[in-house]
Amino acid sequence: MRVLGRFVEKVALLAEAKAIGGLVKQGWRPKRTIVYTSWDAEEPMLVGSTEWTETHAGELKKTVILYINSDTNERGFLTAGGSHDFQHLMNQVAADVIDPETGVPIGQRLRAKIRVDALAPDAKERVKAEAKIVADPNKDIPIEALGSGSDFSSFLQHLGVPALDVGFSEEGQTRGVYHSRYDTFEHHSRFADPGFVYDALLAKTIGRMVLRVAESSVPVQRETDFADAVSNYLSEVKKLADDKREEAETQAGLLRDHAFQLASDPTKSSGLPTPLQPVPHIEFAVLEDAVDRLKHSAKAYDDTFAAHSSGLSGARLAHVQMLMLDIDQTLAPDVGLPGRPWYKNLIYAPGRFTGYAAKTLPGVREAIEDQRWSDANRYAKLTADALNTYSDRLDKATAVLNSR
Repeated sequence: MRVLGRFVEKVALLAEAKAIGGLVKQGWRPKRTIVYTSWDAEEPMLVGSTEWTETHAGELKKTVILYINSDTNERGFLTAGGSHDFQHLMNQVAADVIDPETGVPIGQRLRAKIRVDALAPDAKERVKAEAKIVADPNKDIPIEALGSGSDFSSFLQHLGVPALDVGFSEEGQTRGVYHSRYDTFEHHSRFADPGFVYDALLAKTIGRMVLRVAESSVPVQRETDFADAVSNYLSEVKKLADDKREEAETQAGLLRDHAFQLASDPTKSSGLPTPLQPVPHIEFAVLEDAVDRLKHSAKAYDDTFAAHSSGLSGARLAHVQMLMLDIDQTLAPDVGLPGRPWYKNLIYAPGRFTGYAAKTLPGVREAIEDQRWSDANRYAKLTADALNTYSDRLDKATAVLNSR
């Protein structure tokens, strides 16, 4: 079993590797293998990491517990995205690592920022919702879904290997410099992160994550975080369909009543908008049932794990580890996404037209956006099947935890 880590931010990579190497020199050996990797050719379509993961796909799918990625880094607040079953791990680490400028845990500082950001007049509803969550210290800070733009893509979206992307940002003076001739060592050391303080903090943060996973005798996932995230994504997709249906019906009424012609200036040329397609009934029921089952299975697993994980015997422990090792790969069946089957993950994908930004439940969401109604129904069923397979695995792990 392996824990993978990769950083474009070489300072943090080398600092962390040096610290781990120091432990090894003192006689420490991790329970799991730790592999540090770095590739070139990121900018021309992530060629370096993609070729490497495709070449080693079989081994990676059998052995990797978690891939940890970081791309750019600067002074500021913790930023994190990735597989939501590892959200709690991220929060545990964020509660332990101290911000060097404020003297409080990086998670506490991030919670404060989210709550303050929610007060802005133009704050998005997502930020306001997150502010309510993070106000409760017993609840995890939500992490973002990952799209693309960095080397986690081939792990998460092609192989189905879980990934986290971690960094610090927002307080360095970097605007207008990225990928220009001024994007240099000197600029980074003077303006992005003076004294390499937050590069060192990145090494401490991800180093702690790596050690926790490498040294844990039991799986580190918390499944209710994942189930809650998927449930939220389904609510968003259903609202998207309802909004499109309402928009189409409203426009049809305006066309029927000649409202566009009556509202336009008769002395100027104008034309009618292209009629929107009526939005048919979409078969969400199968996906709703799968999400409901996932939430039940995730809670049962988490509760049982909390009650019995400390007393697992060797055989039972090995069985649970085997079941949880590649559970995320059940979310990436071979069918892939419409028109781009290389992207297999049915929960997270980069949008086809959004650059780096993620689309969640992408097979269903993009089909609705593109008015491909048959694809929407087909991928609602395919996504439900993947989630049910995931729940099957959780139920088996729960049964092993309960066995004597």
